[in-house]
Amino acid sequence: MKLTIFDIENWKEIGATLARNKTRTFMTGFGIFWGVAMLALLLGGARGGEDMLKRNFIGFSTNSGGIIPNRTTMPYKGYQKGRGWQMDLTDVSILRESFPELKAVIPVFQKWNSTFKNGKYSYSGQMIGAESNYTQMQVPKFYCGRYINDADVAGERKVAVIGKKVANQLFPGDEKPIGKMIDANGSAYSVIGVVGDASEIHINGSLDESIIIPASTFRRANGYGDKIDFLMMVAKDGVSLSDLIPRMQSVLYRRHDINPDDDGAIWSINIAEMFEQVETLFTGIDLLALFIGLSTLLAGVIGIGNIMWVIVKERTQEIGIRRAIGAKPRDIIVQVLCEGAVLTVISGLAGLCLAAVILGVMQHLNNPPDSVSVANFQMSFVSALTILGTFIFLGLLAGLIPSVKAMRIKPVEALNSK
Repeated sequence: MKLTIFDIENWKEIGATLARNKTRTFMTGFGIFWGVAMLALLLGGARGGEDMLKRNFIGFSTNSGGIIPNRTTMPYKGYQKGRGWQMDLTDVSILRESFPELKAVIPVFQKWNSTFKNGKYSYSGQMIGAESNYTQMQVPKFYCGRYINDADVAGERKVAVIGKKVANQLFPGDEKPIGKMIDANGSAYSVIGVVGDASEIHINGSLDESIIIPASTFRRANGYGDKIDFLMMVAKDGVSLSDLIPRMQSVLYRRHDINPDDDGAIWSINIAEMFEQVETLFTGIDLLALFIGLSTLLAGVIGIGNIMWVIVKERTQEIGIRRAIGAKPRDIIVQVLCEGAVLTVISGLAGLCLAAVILGVMQHLNNPPDSVSVANFQMSFVSALTILGTFIFLGLLAGLIPSVKAMRIKPVEALNSK
């Protein structure tokens, strides 16, 4: 007798065998189905969750940070605590010279509650004074036009890059208001670009609700002199900002006569550190998802082994008869393994289909039309095949012991068994 996967009678026999005890087959199949679905959902969900959290960092240099001065919390050199202080352009020059590890040191100027007008239309938002290197820290989403360049800063040009919400409010129906004039706090500026937030977190306010003008123009219009509001920096590749920020703080404290131990006199943010925490968090989540999924997988595999063992025991006489009429040991092994493989494939495919539907719904719900990026909850085709293939392989291994037992059944003993 020769058994092949193309033998229709063989497949009918497999179906009849699995249908002989519907409850046991269903429970074993459900274990496989649930194990595959859980593993796929955990891996797909972890990937989508990671994409959603990383969405917050889109547009930001991952090795960047910022410094904002705060009131002192400790007395020093005759100064009482609670003294306010500001950084200035000299600090920017000193930090650029003292820290070659930094790719960029970016001074930022800002004026909240500014009023922008275009005829009868108006909007209240933030005015930002920036240099051309501002985009090294935060890359905006461009809708049209260009950004501030070095010539704008050097010539103190009265040009402005406006946020998307500002543009919609001041120029309704006009998607490209390039060259149009706006009034910002009583001064006229020519629009050279429209930008928006590329991510869902903001370090210095929302770009959608701001206008950006050259730093030199901002300082003159608002009487800033050489004072700055906010300092951003981008470190070179391979350089840790966590090591640089304390050293930068020491340089600033010495120049402005602040107690070296006064950690409250400055507020700093480290995007690189936040990004590393996110990576660590999702490494742990991926490992947890893998552990839970493999545990569920193991339970399903054990179920396959159990049902194969019971099937072999119930069919001892039948196997003996097969051996007596000439069935080879290989034929018996293949027959038993095929039964386990069929159950695994059908149940596994059903589990993958359920997981794909649920993940598709999650992806639709977590990606509204105005999302800055797509959170991908779906599995790749290769991942799905890998999960199914792993279940099939382990299921065949689980059925191997019962198959070998079936092969070793002697015809005489099998025929005499009850």
